[in-house]
Order: sequence, then C-alpha cells, then structure tokens
Amino acid sequence: MAKIDLYSQEAKKVGSLDLKDEIFAIEPNNQAMFDAVLVYRASQRQGTHSTKGRSDVRGGGKKPWRQKGSGRARQGSIRAPQWRGGGVVFGPTPEKNYKLKMNKKVRRLAMKSAYSVVCRDKKFFALDKLSFNEPKTKDFIAFLKAFEVEGKTLVVVAPDSETDNVFLSGRNVAKVKVADCASINVEDLLHYDNVLMTEEAIKIVEEVLA
Repeated sequence: MAKIDLYSQEAKKVGSLDLKDEIFAIEPNNQAMFDAVLVYRASQRQGTHSTKGRSDVRGGGKKPWRQKGSGRARQGSIRAPQWRGGGVVFGPTPEKNYKLKMNKKVRRLAMKSAYSVVCRDKKFFALDKLSFNEPKTKDFIAFLKAFEVEGKTLVVVAPDSETDNVFLSGRNVAKVKVADCASINVEDLLHYDNVLMTEEAIKIVEEVLA
C-alpha cells in the first residue's frame, strides 16, 4: 500500500494514511478516462435548443409572384429555406437526447485511473478532517493558504451535514470547487491541479471502488 502524510486543517502533519494500490496506484487507462469525460459532458447538454421549420415561421402565405412569365425562378413562399427569414432545414429540436451509456466496469476503471493520476501527477493532500464553525470565505482562503496551493483546486469531503459550512465558505472562491466524494467525477479529478481530500472521503471511495 502507498503511504501518504495526513494533515490537519492547519496544514500540520498529524500522521500517515495507507492508500489502496488498486485504486490510487494503478496504471491509468487513458481510453477509459476519455470515455468517462465524454459521457459526463454529453449528459450536461440539455437538448433544449430548437429551430423553426418553414411551417413554423410567420408569414409566407401568399405566392410571391406568378409561376410563369416573370423570368425569375418559381417560388411558392417567401418563408422557404432559401429565403432570408425562412425556415430551417433539419434543424435541432427539443426532443434531442445526447446522453451516452457506459459500462459499469469501465466507469469504475476510469475513476480508479483518475485517482491514480491525482496521486502521481498532482498536488494531493489528505486531511484528517475539515470543518468550519460558521460559513466564512475568509476562513476558507486561510485554509488554502496554509497548504500553499494556487490555481485550480478541488476540495473533496464526505457527504455529511457537518461539512455544510465548508460548501458555503468555498463557493465564492475563484478556481475552487468543493464537492462530496459521492458526486465527484473523472473530469473534476483531471481538471484541477490541486486536490485536498478528507480521510473519511478517501475511506468511502476505497470502499465503493474496491
């Protein structure tokens, strides 16, 4: 098992933590991670875009000119697709569904690969706990400064009512995302440069993915 340092909320070393190699130290599968990001981004698309066909746009009820004799091409309506302001041909409709499917084993492999990339290539800190007495952005910024992290930072906590103040304190900090371990995804793990994760969250992840 890989062993990493365990820190307090004030960035002081308080012990060590063993990580399961089958989750945090595997050879990352790039294809699985790519597919997971693709599925996640596709699921974010609402599919509510809509266009109007020639039967939906206003006007065009009268034939613009007679069929023959004018020397111009025959036209039936000024709302035909080739006209300015006309209908759209084969445009998107709200019924479009962009969601993709992914096998459960591949999804688990992608998560394990992403956690392994975090341990190998990013600044990764394990915390014994993380909590605030009240929601204050100032306290959250002081917490980040203690660990000397800059840029895009991901803070992962366990889904617990005690962490509500953590979410409220960090939601206004730029380039920072606070998430619980149950809702974390591959794109988040790969996108952020720094990852701070509580010990309880790590144990839940190991229990779910083991």
